[in-house]
Amino acid sequence: MNTRTCLATVFAASLLLAASAATATPFFFSTGNPDGQMGTASRPASAGAFGIESADDFVLSQHTTLSSATFTGLLTGRATTADIGSVGVEIYRVFPNDSNLARTSGAPTFGTSLVTTRVNSPADVAFDSRAGGFSVSTLSASFTVASSVQPGGIHPLPNPTTGGDGPATGTEVEFTVNFVTPFDLLADHYFFVPLVEVTGGDFLWLSAPRPIVPPGTPFPPGGTDLQSWTRDDALDPDWLRVGTDIVGGTTFNAVFSLTGATVAPGSVPEPGSLFLVVAGALALLVMRRLKPVARLRARPIRTRRD
Repeated sequence: MNTRTCLATVFAASLLLAASAATATPFFFSTGNPDGQMGTASRPASAGAFGIESADDFVLSQHTTLSSATFTGLLTGRATTADIGSVGVEIYRVFPNDSNLARTSGAPTFGTSLVTTRVNSPADVAFDSRAGGFSVSTLSASFTVASSVQPGGIHPLPNPTTGGDGPATGTEVEFTVNFVTPFDLLADHYFFVPLVEVTGGDFLWLSAPRPIVPPGTPFPPGGTDLQSWTRDDALDPDWLRVGTDIVGGTTFNAVFSLTGATVAPGSVPEPGSLFLVVAGALALLVMRRLKPVARLRARPIRTRRD
C-alpha cells in the first residue's frame, strides 16, 4: 500500500470513528442507597452450596452498552472480604421472554409451576452473563437489616409466605464490576442479578426504597419499576416476589447501579470526536502535498547528449 492510500485510509477511518463517537452518550442508572429493610441471598452454585438468584429490574429506552456495575450487600457470619470467591452478573429479560410456556396452563396462575404467578418476573433463563474481575470496598463494619431471605428461606406453593428469615447483621460492602466485554442490550425491560460466592458466611443483597428516591435515578417515562424477585435451585425455573410472596404485604427494590453508553442520534460530537476529524483533515492535506512530489519522481530523467 502506497503512502497516498495509507493516508486516505486513515482519513476515512477517522471520520467513521468520529461519527461513531459523536452518537455515544453516557448512560447511568441507580436505585439509590440501602434502606435497611431487606437483605436477600444471591450466590452461584458451588461445592456443598445450592445456587440462589435475586433480581431487580431496570429499563433501557434505547440501545445501550453497559461497561460496569455496582451493588451493595452484607457479608454475614464470620466472612470478610478475603473470603469472597467468584463474582458474576446476569441479565434477564422479563417473562415470558426466554421461557418455556409449554409447562404453563395460562397467566397468571400456572398449573405446573411452583409459584402463584410469573407476571413481571424474570425469565426462565438468563439473557446474558459476565464473570471476572471486581473490586470491593467496606462501607460499614456493622449494618443491620430488619428482614432477610437467607439460604433455605425460599419455599414453593402451597406456603411461600414465611414472613422472611428475620433481621440480619453483617459487614456492609460495595462491589464494582467492570465488564471486559460490555453488555450490548437493545431497548427493553431487564433484570439485574449479582452472584457472590462467599466462604464462612453469606452475601445478602441490600434493599433500596421503592419507589426510587434521590439519589436514585427515576425510570424513563412509561417504564414501570418492578419489585425484586428471588429463587433457588429447587424453585428454578420459577421465581417468587421477595415482598409480596415471601414477606407479605410489602415490596422491595435492591441496591445497584449501571454505567455505560447509549446511542443518541444527532448528538453533538465530543472533543475526542473532533480530534479525529482534525487528524483526518491533516492526513488529507499531507496526501495532497505528496501528490506533486510523487509525480515529479515518476517523470523520466532526461540528459543532454553531446
